[in-house]
Amino acid sequence: MTATNLLGLDLEGLVAFCEGLGEKRFRAVQLFRWIHQRGVADFAQMSDLAKSLRDKLAGVAEVTALKVLSEQRSADGTIKWLFDVGNGDAVESVYIPEDDRATLCISSQAGCAVGCRFCSTGHQGFSRNLSTAEIVAQLWFVEHTLRAEGKSRESSGRVISNIVMMGMGEPLQNYGALVPALRIFLDDHGYGLSRRRVTVSTSGVVPMIDRLREDCPAALAVSLHAPDDALRDQLVPLNKKYPIAELLESCRRYLERAPRDFITFEYCMLDGVNDAPEQAAQLVKLLKGTPTPGRPKSASSPLGGRAPASDLGGSGIPCKLNLIPFNPFPQSGLKKSPRERVMAFAEVLIQAGIVTTVRKTRGDDIDAACGQLAGEVQDRTRAEQRMTRAPVVVHRRVRAPE
Repeated sequence: MTATNLLGLDLEGLVAFCEGLGEKRFRAVQLFRWIHQRGVADFAQMSDLAKSLRDKLAGVAEVTALKVLSEQRSADGTIKWLFDVGNGDAVESVYIPEDDRATLCISSQAGCAVGCRFCSTGHQGFSRNLSTAEIVAQLWFVEHTLRAEGKSRESSGRVISNIVMMGMGEPLQNYGALVPALRIFLDDHGYGLSRRRVTVSTSGVVPMIDRLREDCPAALAVSLHAPDDALRDQLVPLNKKYPIAELLESCRRYLERAPRDFITFEYCMLDGVNDAPEQAAQLVKLLKGTPTPGRPKSASSPLGGRAPASDLGGSGIPCKLNLIPFNPFPQSGLKKSPRERVMAFAEVLIQAGIVTTVRKTRGDDIDAACGQLAGEVQDRTRAEQRMTRAPVVVHRRVRAPE
């Protein structure tokens, strides 16, 4: 019999598992606390569990961490781990300490099938989804490893205060494993994190945004990266299936249940591609006049085809823009926007009343910054062939909205 890795069971799943062993709910709660709050993997050390339960667990269950292939520490305190997930695949996780918080960036897939032009993970291709246990094991290892190093900064003794599902992979394309992991992160008997401090980042899988809204609404970050469909189709191929109008409608619906009263939009700054002041003005128009909920998703424009999101009406969407400096890698064919252009772009947004930040790069000396994560993946999607294509086409002279 294959032992069940208990890192993959949320509390209700563990309750059901223990009931199958003839044990009551409170035993599952005790076990859950031992695993997640104390970081104990050896059932024999769980001293307040009945010996009969410990004996049962020893035959059918385990708490198994991921094997660490490498660890790199940056001069700024960032730490990146490469974890072995078997069959030639490896994923990366990044710890990012700040004065007021400590964030862990977690991977959800071995590789990524979305294929965004500016992301090194996407260029590496896709192998498989991670299991819930493999997702949770990243936090379990980092939290208890760094706690042993004395890095806890909260009264609770915890190290990690924030989780961002922004590592390798598109989390919403691994929905079945993601949601139990989120519930473990949020459970007071587990890591006890606030919904406001657990962020799911997506490239725009609209149906799953709606499902997350109902099942486990954490904070939401959306990879936007362009103010119009023509450009976003090239940068984020998923846009061809779920264009901007539909994406913004799903974000508006999500806000009804979201733990924050705004959506974070990520925007990677690419030299000569999406960083012109005119494009910033387009972005203002887009976010100040978003689609009206319920509008038919195939709405047509006067010129034929789908209508631009900014032409579909609406009163705007509460949001924060996070401008991300691009971290170049050879296969992308893209360049980093000069800082002065990034700041000029930000100024247009700020003057329009949109909360805007420019992300500070962290861990770039160990390739741990945004868009740089690329573990070791057995590509099953021929990414190199698919992504060897013509350069991004940009109409540089963009007429500013009136």
